[in-house]
Amino acid sequence: MNRAALLALPLLPLLPLLAGCGDAGGLVAAGPTATASGPVHLWPSHRGASVPPAEPGGAPPEYVQGLARVTDQNVHGVDPVALVQAELAAHPNTDVGPDGMPPETVAAIKACGRAGQPREQCPVLAPYYRDLTGNGRDELVVGIEMPDRMMSVRAYTADPDGRLNRIMSTTQTVVAVDLAGRDVVLRVPSGNPGYELITAWSWDEKQRTMLPAREQIVRLPGTAQSPAPSPPLKPSVEGAR
Repeated sequence: MNRAALLALPLLPLLPLLAGCGDAGGLVAAGPTATASGPVHLWPSHRGASVPPAEPGGAPPEYVQGLARVTDQNVHGVDPVALVQAELAAHPNTDVGPDGMPPETVAAIKACGRAGQPREQCPVLAPYYRDLTGNGRDELVVGIEMPDRMMSVRAYTADPDGRLNRIMSTTQTVVAVDLAGRDVVLRVPSGNPGYELITAWSWDEKQRTMLPAREQIVRLPGTAQSPAPSPPLKPSVEGAR
């Protein structure tokens, strides 16, 4: 046996010990790690569309004319029927836009409070109150029922001078309206069967109005999902040859 072989013999008993390190709780290699890759921009030479500057998506703030000043910014004392009637007087014969209403709804609102008219026939619903602007004061939320399950949802705030300012007005085919935190949340049909479009209207300090800040399409609970696509047909014996 030569000298090189003799030097190698003492190393042999160490091999089983090294092979057993993984069983003793040591680190074991899991194979090569996949290389992380970022997003790939497709067709970089394509000239993309330009994005116009952002514009307010809600109705511009508007002071309500024909109402008494609000004391201490307390909107709880505002009569919602008188409020909507004042807006009708300020915007007569308007059928589109934030103040738009069909003639039958206008006539019913004008008749609200008259002797002999039941309260449930008035399209102006009972108001709700919530601090929507974060100023520590409640805002006034009003709903107006219209034909074909349409609803006008409006919100108002009072400034330190006592002026009542409308900060939201939208008309939708409404499934439901919720107050969530400082948001007014509208649920409307999405156009896809079994799905709803949920829009959260939030106060925008810069625009001084409520804007549709977030939208989400959700599937209704209990509705069946779209059927899975049929598997591709297998080629016949003749076609496979």
